[in-house]
Amino acid sequence: MLRLAAIDLGAESGRVFLGTFDGERLSVEEIHRFPNVPVRVQGTLYWDILRLFEGVREGLLRAARVSGGRIASVGVDTWGVDFALLDRQGRLIGNPVHYRDRRTEGMMERVFQRIPREEIYRRTGIQFMPINTLYQLFAMVAREDPWLEIAHTFLTIPDLFHYWLSGVKACEFTNATTTQCYDPLAGDWARDLLGRLGIPTHLFPEIVPPGTILGPLQPELAQELGLPETQVVAPASHDTGSAVAAVPFQHPDAAYISSGTWSLVGVEVRAPVIREEALADNFTNEGGVGGTFRLLKNVMGLWLLQECRRTWTAQGQQWDYEALVRLAEAAPPLRSLIDPDDPRFLPPGEMPARIQAFCQETGQPIPEEPAEIVRCILESLALKYRWVIERLEALLARPIPLIHVVGGGSRNALLCQWTADAAGRPVLAGPAEATALGNLIVQAMALGHLSNLEEARAVIRRSFAPLLYEPRASSTWEEAYQRFVTQILPAGRK
Repeated sequence: MLRLAAIDLGAESGRVFLGTFDGERLSVEEIHRFPNVPVRVQGTLYWDILRLFEGVREGLLRAARVSGGRIASVGVDTWGVDFALLDRQGRLIGNPVHYRDRRTEGMMERVFQRIPREEIYRRTGIQFMPINTLYQLFAMVAREDPWLEIAHTFLTIPDLFHYWLSGVKACEFTNATTTQCYDPLAGDWARDLLGRLGIPTHLFPEIVPPGTILGPLQPELAQELGLPETQVVAPASHDTGSAVAAVPFQHPDAAYISSGTWSLVGVEVRAPVIREEALADNFTNEGGVGGTFRLLKNVMGLWLLQECRRTWTAQGQQWDYEALVRLAEAAPPLRSLIDPDDPRFLPPGEMPARIQAFCQETGQPIPEEPAEIVRCILESLALKYRWVIERLEALLARPIPLIHVVGGGSRNALLCQWTADAAGRPVLAGPAEATALGNLIVQAMALGHLSNLEEARAVIRRSFAPLLYEPRASSTWEEAYQRFVTQILPAGRK
């Protein structure tokens, strides 16, 4: 039995998993879960990174007890775009700033004054979002942030945890590609582009591929945890990279939706698709496992529901997610719709009021009750998924016959069924823990227990059976989609 530990840090919580691989099937057990609560100090929103590392340490301690100290390796995956800066002695310079902080407001436009948008896309192949690392770094340049003056090393968030675990400073490929600071055609940081923006290029370390063995746990930590022989492996350290590695594809042309706080809607390709058509629809090309790329688009995802629930909880209305979905199912269908990617929905705050304002501005009935608001969110997500998939079909000049939904959102039966209905395609849902599973199978590949990505996905198919949602033909969904495209999306509102 091969025992592996996967650390998966998400926007709401961190989790430590213990995976067991018997050579045929992979099982996974959640060992420890801990909250991930950002902290706002003097107007800046930070990640509480040291508290997160304490959660990681506690989780590994528990995993060591369960396994009797026999864990072959450990790897970390997290969200993308955010980063840490270290000084010349390897010490952390302040808490990393949260991507939902407002420091990047207006920064894309200022960057475009120095480097044309088209040139940035041609060099990086990454979609334009104000949260991207490139604009976070430029915001520091624009404000003459003293952190940049004393910084010696740039690490993305999972790279920081790998450094604290192993002592090795390196950036893993799948996460490096999300920064919009990486040139996939050159295979290195886009140093000249960064230099033109005044971003210090000496900060950026070596880039290593997913499945790199970084080295053993640092001796003091290994002794403390009772893990004397555990290696630290860089998996696909971007959480979507890990999730897509675990998609049990049943058709080579299938699409995937990695559904969680964000919904990542895309396909797997062998090379970046960097063309004018991809730029026009703002598609991104992020690194994958085994020489693949993830051609995808970010959709705001279940963040909308999470923020609504947070608001209602503060008002004394206590609902879990399952109860909210049940309420939505009984609400009137396809009455009010939103564009999930409207910029007003990005920051934390009063999400129900923002959704109501969007509906009022677009001349729709205003959803008043939580049931109506949740239904509006889920139906709008399903319609946005269809829009993205149709854009992918046009970009690749081939049909997409099937959709795989993985991640936590695959447990939401209503959203999966409505996605099938809206898109007119079958949906295969699961595995729910795709991110942790992808993390684990890349570790197994690094240690020589699996030879390639296809063999690893065969293990996933043997180990986890997906749920099938067949599309139900309905003129109501088709009418709603036409209204969504012509009235709700930005082009239709102009």
